[in-house]
Amino acid sequence: MKIAKIIVLILLVGFVGIQIVPTDFNQSDTVPKTDFLLVNNTSENISTLLQESCYDCHSNNTRYPWYNKVQPVAWFLENHIKDGKEELNFNEWDTYTNRRKNSKLKSIISQIKDDEMPLASYTLIHKDAELSKPEKTLIIDYINNLKEKLK
Repeated sequence: MKIAKIIVLILLVGFVGIQIVPTDFNQSDTVPKTDFLLVNNTSENISTLLQESCYDCHSNNTRYPWYNKVQPVAWFLENHIKDGKEELNFNEWDTYTNRRKNSKLKSIISQIKDDEMPLASYTLIHKDAELSKPEKTLIIDYINNLKEKLK
């Protein structure tokens, strides 16, 4: 029984100790001129859907939940956002070549159709990020129109 108490105490001290390890926050006060929504003059309904379902992980401005201050959750979020931005950063959209934009647009369509995005782990907690079938169709149609304009 004494060993169990020591293990619990060590785990508790370790948990408290990791709370002081800093994390990077993905927050910006400005929207760059290269942002997807600005460059493409996106309608309000498409903008809202993309911001609610995509922008937290795929832009330079994440809306953090209360639990992002608790380690190791903050590390998980930081890594997830970093990976998401490496794959696609909507704030840097106009810095991409047309070829890369086309590739990203194809990927967006594919991942929405295959229910890969937004991630289930994200929509589990962020119910407003879930896309209904009509919303998916709306976004896919919009993205297809953008692809046509790139040709």
